Amino acid sequence: MIGAILGAIIIGIIIGALARLILPGRQNISIGLTIIVGVVAALIGSLIASVLGVADTRGIDWVEHLIQLLLAIVGVYAVTRLRGRSE
Repeated sequence: MIGAILGAIIIGIIIGALARLILPGRQNISIGLTIIVGVVAALIGSLIASVLGVADTRGIDWVEHLIQLLLAIVGVYAVTRLRGRSE
């Protein structure tokens, strides 16, 4: 259980950072919020991959990580847009 939580945090940090790098332009959100979006995307992406049956493969779970990255991109974009409206 602790390993899964730590794994989600580590993957979330990486996924969140990649999402910000992939999105064009400047994202006006904090690094902490980026990490939170990344962790949530990692958890939801793992759940979706489990439902689709692609979560546990031999080697690196590329499909699972791709799902997580796509969710993080959408999440960072959505948070950027929502924060832009509120300021």
